[in-house]
Amino acid sequence: MVGDHPRDDQNAVGASHQPSQPHQGGEVPAPQSKAAQRALLIGAIGVVFGDIGTSPIYALREAVGHAQALGDPRLAIMGVVSLAFWALMIVVTFKYVAFLMRADNRGEGGALSLMALAQNALGRRSAYLFVLGVCGAALFYADGVITPAISVLSAIEGIRGAPGVGSAINPFIVPIAGIILIGVFAVQSHGTAGLAKFFGPITLAWFLSLGALGLFHLFDDLSVLQALSPHYALTLLAKNPVLGFVILGSVFLAVTGAEALYADMGHFGKSPIRKGWLYVVLPCLTLNYLGQGAFLLSHPTALDNPFWNMVPQLIYWPLLLLATAATVIASQAVITGAFSVTQQAVQLGLLPRLDIRNTSETQAGQIYVPAINGLLMVGVLFLLVTFQNTHNLTAAYGVAVTGVMFVNTLMAFTVARHKWNWPLWGVLAVLIPMGFVDLIFLSSNLLKLPDGAWMPLLIGSLIVLLMWTWVRGTQILGEKTRRDSLPLTDLIDMLSARPPHRAQGTAIFLTSDPTVAPVAMMHNLKHNKVLHEKNIIMTVHTSHRPRVRADERIAIEVISDDFKRITLTFGYMETPNVPKALAQCRRQGLKFDIMSTSFFLGRRSVIPTARQGMPMWQDKLFIFLMRNAANPTDFFRIPPGRVVELGTQVSV
Repeated sequence: MVGDHPRDDQNAVGASHQPSQPHQGGEVPAPQSKAAQRALLIGAIGVVFGDIGTSPIYALREAVGHAQALGDPRLAIMGVVSLAFWALMIVVTFKYVAFLMRADNRGEGGALSLMALAQNALGRRSAYLFVLGVCGAALFYADGVITPAISVLSAIEGIRGAPGVGSAINPFIVPIAGIILIGVFAVQSHGTAGLAKFFGPITLAWFLSLGALGLFHLFDDLSVLQALSPHYALTLLAKNPVLGFVILGSVFLAVTGAEALYADMGHFGKSPIRKGWLYVVLPCLTLNYLGQGAFLLSHPTALDNPFWNMVPQLIYWPLLLLATAATVIASQAVITGAFSVTQQAVQLGLLPRLDIRNTSETQAGQIYVPAINGLLMVGVLFLLVTFQNTHNLTAAYGVAVTGVMFVNTLMAFTVARHKWNWPLWGVLAVLIPMGFVDLIFLSSNLLKLPDGAWMPLLIGSLIVLLMWTWVRGTQILGEKTRRDSLPLTDLIDMLSARPPHRAQGTAIFLTSDPTVAPVAMMHNLKHNKVLHEKNIIMTVHTSHRPRVRADERIAIEVISDDFKRITLTFGYMETPNVPKALAQCRRQGLKFDIMSTSFFLGRRSVIPTARQGMPMWQDKLFIFLMRNAANPTDFFRIPPGRVVELGTQVSV
């Protein structure tokens, strides 16, 4: 397990990971109709590409602004447009679409899925992969705080140039963006399944508008088409390597959101995402960046905000409303992505139990995590008030994304080497150039540390600290519990020699270690002097796979006439539902009636101590996390009226 949980009941989650096996005996998916394929394609455009689709509003402005220091306005514009285009080709098309999307864990992507896939390919747990996975997840959360703020604010800033609006609107830009963002977070608890059907068409309209706007201004100066050659990009970097290195940090804004192609793969599949990128998103983004470049070549004074300056007055307000809707959708995609990462982290033992609610009865993956929603909202509003405008926010934006990209590249080495069985020279030939590009962009963005890049690093570091504290604390607690516990076989022998009073019905004891007597059972025997007629020692495992088939969910082992071990296995993308899983036991010959069954959960009261384990401050942090964990009865979907909790005090 990545980390044992602090109670027997919670400790049952993720006690050990089971290796992923090739899918066998499953149904062959029926071929999708063209209408279904189109729906998936439009849905992917709405969710997957929302973040990268808002980049044209500010990316070129920031990069060309830095490039003006070259003293050659034409090279500055042509070089930046060329760099932006080749960044889209190298980082998104080659790395993510062509290579990294192959590294799917049963269709799922993202840093934690890649970590689970890499550990499974290695055949053992790896501290190196664990650290990379934790860092990737932490940086994703940091990105989730910055993206809504910069996306919505970049659209609202367009009001300044709207017809009939003067500079008097400036003091209201941040409050308007704040109100919109508060509304976005406020609706999360109601679910977005009903609204999601509009996300795709709105975002598709946004991309087509980007492409049409770029095509319209392309004719301002057709020589901008020469920027499709890497010549101008290399010339800019060669003329002033130091300044070019700084410019790369702003050019990277053009590819922020690329990691969503991989992270959201499980929702739509590879084909719709690849088609959406190659046939719609990449052409529209390329046209828009070329159009902005042509517009700047013919209108050098428009550098303050090239995107909004090139919008015709006749369509300014409609495009402003469309941009606002597109940025809200991009924010929504990041927020729901944070919910999914949280569910994975809880299942993998990286975070304590959290209240995770399903918001749709028909769509899997539609979840809401109140704690994460509240923390994200506070973080987003804090950034909005602190940085005030997108120019300041862009300094903080790139570090988190480049960090996630570099982490993915490092973990992809293990997958390519041990799962795909590539020769070492082949792996290095592919990943060294990718890693070099990632490091260049990461180093360039680190130059912005004094200007705001410290913010995502601070957020990521705090999340890593929380995860490490939880994992280490649960490991210490688990080791102490095992030392103080009685082997289950010894207890059964003792009960056979001196039988206690028997109570009717079945008792289920949830525990992380099925080889030792659960704490709740020992307390029941000690204080109540009673044992049920039938006793089940239950452990809930988290698999390296995102989802587990129903016929692989349950494993039953008969210990004696009175005792059985049941192991329930859930994927890291699934929400554990113990009663529903137990209902399948009849197929394996185990009669189960929940109304005559009692669930015994062991609750531990943890006392900090400076003489062992972690430092005192970290002990207190661990205890705080444990006390604020979600109720195990709700987490496991156990009927509250069937639960008995028995507690004990433990020092760590």
